[in-house]
Amino acid sequence: MIHKSIAELAALCGGRLHTAHAGAGQERIAGVSTDTRTIATGQLFVPLIGDRFDGHAYAVAARERGAAAALWQEDHELPAALADWPVILVEDTLVALQRMAAAYRSELSVRIVGITGSNGKTTTKDMVAAALATVFRVHKTAGNLNNHIGLPLTVLEMDETTEAAVLEMGMSGYGEIQLLSEIARPDLAIITNIGDAHMQQLGSREGIAKAKLEIAEGLKPGGTLLLNGDEALLAEDAVSLPAGIQVLRFGRQPGNDYVVLPQRMDAASSSFSLHDRAGMLTELSVPAAGIHNMMNATAAVAAALELGVPYEQIAAGLAGMELSAMRIERSEAFNGATVLNDAYNANPTAMRAAIDLVEQLQGYRHKWLVLGDMLELGDQEEELHRGVGRYITPVKADQVLTFGQLGSYIAEGAAVAFHADPEAVKAFDDKEKLATWLRSQLAPEDLVLVKGSRGTRMEQIVQAIQHR
Repeated sequence: MIHKSIAELAALCGGRLHTAHAGAGQERIAGVSTDTRTIATGQLFVPLIGDRFDGHAYAVAARERGAAAALWQEDHELPAALADWPVILVEDTLVALQRMAAAYRSELSVRIVGITGSNGKTTTKDMVAAALATVFRVHKTAGNLNNHIGLPLTVLEMDETTEAAVLEMGMSGYGEIQLLSEIARPDLAIITNIGDAHMQQLGSREGIAKAKLEIAEGLKPGGTLLLNGDEALLAEDAVSLPAGIQVLRFGRQPGNDYVVLPQRMDAASSSFSLHDRAGMLTELSVPAAGIHNMMNATAAVAAALELGVPYEQIAAGLAGMELSAMRIERSEAFNGATVLNDAYNANPTAMRAAIDLVEQLQGYRHKWLVLGDMLELGDQEEELHRGVGRYITPVKADQVLTFGQLGSYIAEGAAVAFHADPEAVKAFDDKEKLATWLRSQLAPEDLVLVKGSRGTRMEQIVQAIQHR
């Protein structure tokens, strides 16, 4: 993590030390935190302001828990209880945090990979980090700290010994990815795909593609943009990127610089061949199921190769990697049935990929899809849910269970293909009732995939069918 004097931090963020603490400028700070619940002794406290909270109200608590100093927004009065505590005065604490991270990143000799996309960001991040870690000392985004607050904090968690960092970049509207990219200044950026997430804010897939391509704005001179070459929208817009950027493409279609050729898969792993831009054909495997994860792995392998990691180390890194929780996380139900927990988030593109995965996996008595609401889809939400339902056929799955009001539209769409067996599609508005019914029907030889948006907490269904 960052180790600087208070005076140095003030210079990084464009602030000034409060005159009452002029003598404290050389005091050393180790790390930055915005959360008094997890703040550590010796850290700098950054009080952020939200719609329903003001971090300045927690500054006394931060000090009591060991914080050594704080940023302080100039339009806030400094309370008497903090009169003898070093504070750095800034115009806006969030902007100061972002400036500090950008300035600190520019001091570090570190290779940075930035990752965005509608789906697969976190899985690809884990894969890239695993491949790079065989050669470099690697730091990566923890959890979902991929926004205008989380990314700066992730950058400030690096220290001077970090050799490579893998930073996930999320967004909900225009300008956000550009901001994150300009803070991180990646050497290489990846766009995993373009889906339907954030349709409410951006209006169309074309708008989503433009927003994701903002990641190129912060690329270092001569940097590389690695994008999904099977996605026409990305290919169309990539021609207008700034000069000097190397654009490489990965995908299943011939003509990409890195082409994935699926081979084998089961519920816990996938094997594929990769045809690289040097003409080599190499077999690889990852502990993640599905063709969409082969695509994620292809992006990861391509990134590692471009940064100089040999195939042998890449293969070893991928083979031993661990994915973040609730990304097609395999477990067993109470009776031994196979459960795939993909409940971290959902949008129509990700739903279709999960449905495809269930179709691709063979050897089960019955295959169950348990699907919840997809949120933030805007005015088209009903039709997008029905469209996911229509995508499901008896060839892809045997049983479809849905949860939630929006989920019921998935059931409506699926009922069309299952008209010969209407009992194969059921809609629930209560997770406990859904789980109870599923437990009563589930056989040890079955496969269950559970997926929904984060707000639906579909992992509760997974937990309910795991307990004996």
